[in-house]
Amino acid sequence: MGNTFADAIALRRQLEAADRIEAPIMKGNRMTYRTTLRSAVCLAALVTGGAAMADVSAQQIWDDWKIEMSMFGGEVATASEDMIGDTLTVRGLTLTSVEEGMSSVLTIGELVFAEQGDGSVVITTSDSYPMVFTADDGAIITVLVSHPGLEMNVSGTPEALDYTFNADSLTIALQDIVDGDFTFTGDMQLVGNNVSGTYTTRLGEMRNTTYDMQLESADILVDVTPPGSMGEYVTAGGKMNGIALQADITMPRDPEATDTDNLIVSGVAFAGGYTIDSSEFVFDINTEGDQAAGSFSAGAGSLTAQISDQSVSYIANSNDIAATITSGAAPFPIDLSLGQYGVTFEMPLGQAETPQPFGLGIDLVDLAVSDAIWSLFDPGSVLPRDPATVQIGLAGLARPLFDMLDPAQEEAMMASDMPFELTEVELTRFNLALAGATATGEGAFTFDNDDLESFAPFPRPEGEVAVTINGLNGLLDNLVTMGLIPAEEMMAPRMMMGMFARSTGDDQLETRLEVTPEGQVLANGQRIR
Repeated sequence: MGNTFADAIALRRQLEAADRIEAPIMKGNRMTYRTTLRSAVCLAALVTGGAAMADVSAQQIWDDWKIEMSMFGGEVATASEDMIGDTLTVRGLTLTSVEEGMSSVLTIGELVFAEQGDGSVVITTSDSYPMVFTADDGAIITVLVSHPGLEMNVSGTPEALDYTFNADSLTIALQDIVDGDFTFTGDMQLVGNNVSGTYTTRLGEMRNTTYDMQLESADILVDVTPPGSMGEYVTAGGKMNGIALQADITMPRDPEATDTDNLIVSGVAFAGGYTIDSSEFVFDINTEGDQAAGSFSAGAGSLTAQISDQSVSYIANSNDIAATITSGAAPFPIDLSLGQYGVTFEMPLGQAETPQPFGLGIDLVDLAVSDAIWSLFDPGSVLPRDPATVQIGLAGLARPLFDMLDPAQEEAMMASDMPFELTEVELTRFNLALAGATATGEGAFTFDNDDLESFAPFPRPEGEVAVTINGLNGLLDNLVTMGLIPAEEMMAPRMMMGMFARSTGDDQLETRLEVTPEGQVLANGQRIR
């Protein structure tokens, strides 16, 4: 049987696979990021549950822990393991992980597994313990983890386990960084307040685990003065309120059947996310005489993500965002606000016989800047200073021709012109607003995959999209008035507008692009192909 520590380590591997797909921009810091993530997930397992066995003995639970930790890349060692009565006490536990570029060691002074006599087990740990990261160049980073009063209670059966956990606080703080003769210390910590939650495991053909964690709030503090600095410093603080985290994880029941280098193909799947009621941050930084300070706040926000061998998706939203920055490099404060920010991404990954959904979208609603920023390029207040909006959304169906995450199919997929068989695409939202001009649109196309010649190498589309634009002529006139575009150079854009758009009202234009079943392309009824 497994345990939650092992589940978390397996999840760590799955997250690495997602990192290789979704975060190429982090390549430069890849080793540090991945090693830190792995250790953090191991830590989370210890903090939030420990065991996935309850109505067995404490010794059986601990033996299972050691097996699972070793199988998933950790080297486990203890100073002593003593069973007295119904209580197992483990002292001097160390979990060592070695990765390219960095190794990590997590050391816990004491773990206690206490059988309760009713089929449940209470697990407690030392109130604090260090995590030490050592880079190949010799630099050592020591982080101290503290959670006074943490207690976990596990009950149920091996096939259907439930547990609860709670702690007054959970703190992760930098102790020091040592690099040769250089030693750096500073106040850097993240504190979660009033932490509580539940965790379940269900064993069938696969192992399914879920967790639901709540934090009343989380505090962030950074107060750093580099050694030998000439007045340089970094200070920052913040608070996040009403945090809730959820996850649903599926993995093979037998860890030996799991390919740790290719977890998704082995059947590992993850779905989860978080919600935050509100957050606010402040900072003050001085580097080489350049000083900047500011604040940031946001209202309710959320993130959900899922990945499996069949699909991947990511949805993030945040509301009521505001930021203020003052800097010696700018003669005035920079004020920004945003009513809503959102990103949507969905893509099928597994080879399928039928079309699967995909989607992509972005929302920037009511973006506003201060008059001081407007005046930089519009000192005469010619342009309307209404908030700007960009909302674009696409959704459709496509049939993957390959298993995207299967290394055995990678070469064939890369050699293919079209790894997907596109079926339909819909413009779900199109809303633009800037400087007094607006544009809205809608439309949809279907695709005939039996005709790959009319629009080679793409399948032949059929459908239409319509866009309505208001205030465009007024915007062009204002740009001329401001001197940004000479009047004589405005002739060509206006002629193009006349060719592809028609007037439907006072400074209102409409353009309709249509592809007929015969493969003809029409713009406002006029054939252009």
